[in-house]
Amino acid sequence: MARPTTPGEARRRAGFTLIELITVVALIGILAAIALPNYRVAIIQSKEAVLKENLFRFRDLIDQYYVDKGQYPPTVDTLVENGYLRRLPEDPFTRATDWVPVYAEPEPDQPGEPPGVYDVHSASELLSLAGTPYNEW
Repeated sequence: MARPTTPGEARRRAGFTLIELITVVALIGILAAIALPNYRVAIIQSKEAVLKENLFRFRDLIDQYYVDKGQYPPTVDTLVENGYLRRLPEDPFTRATDWVPVYAEPEPDQPGEPPGVYDVHSASELLSLAGTPYNEW
């Protein structure tokens, strides 16, 4: 049979003590302090992966355009206008479609023709986790 309790005993048994609550809150704070930097690094790594993929696609489509037309596209927007891209992808670091085109060297036998876009780079001036600028990728 259960022993009857007095009101004082019931009050001591109910809930958590202050030291228990402080300990739990401190542990949660320590875990959050450990996890937050790892989370930030994971976000940057995912943005770097998206940037690498976007640059790979751009370069592949510029090569396809060159094979199809015999010249490089005059602008990056030409890839959209000719159906090679549906729309320009967003740079994950600048959050804009402000890609920096790299123009090809002019052909010596065709001096009047514009060289066209040979490559693209990110417009971001940030450094990667490896220490290289994104605009040099």
